[in-house]
Amino acid sequence: MRILVTAGPTREPLDAVRFLGNASSGRMGFACAGAARRAGHRVTLVSGPVDLPVPRGVRIVRVTTAREMRRAVLEAFPRADAVIMAAAVADYRPARRFPGKIRKGRRELVLRLVPTPDILRELGARKGRRILVGFALEARNARREALRKAREKNLDLVILNAPAAIGAGRVDAVALRGGRAVRRFRRAPKETLAAWIVAAVEELAAGKAAPEVSSGRKHR
Repeated sequence: MRILVTAGPTREPLDAVRFLGNASSGRMGFACAGAARRAGHRVTLVSGPVDLPVPRGVRIVRVTTAREMRRAVLEAFPRADAVIMAAAVADYRPARRFPGKIRKGRRELVLRLVPTPDILRELGARKGRRILVGFALEARNARREALRKAREKNLDLVILNAPAAIGAGRVDAVALRGGRAVRRFRRAPKETLAAWIVAAVEELAAGKAAPEVSSGRKHR
């Protein structure tokens, strides 16, 4: 299979030296890319700015902003059989990029923010027979919001986790498909979750059901 993976944060520039971003380390996306390559798939990894070694055999496209990530993803998407969207794309960007460096003054600085492109929704509308996996990082009404995201963005599988997953090496997560939980993870290494996601993508592509609910740490 040809698998497209996204990883890391995006940075939305405010001026020449400042940006809006988040604390995503990129570890989840890089783990998915590595797991897919080890399983024998051709992998393209579109990554925001992170400091991680690229898994052997993975083609990487480096981007900075949400709009750059959208362009890179849409360029690779027609050749992909499956997409794992693990990137933590910024939801908003400054409406204006100030030239040079904003000087500190005594007055308040008010910023106007505008939405960034919803890449996952766009892929869901275009996916055809492709497998599409998304992540839902939620703090309130988590399961309801994750299922809404899966429905509205036409996802085959959504991985629900919490803000504590950002930058962490281990994660609590629930994989949801068809309105129900198909796997639960407790303090699992992100590499374990990544290997399970790749196996689930393979089964979905083969027309099989995702693995059943389990609370153990082992993956298939």
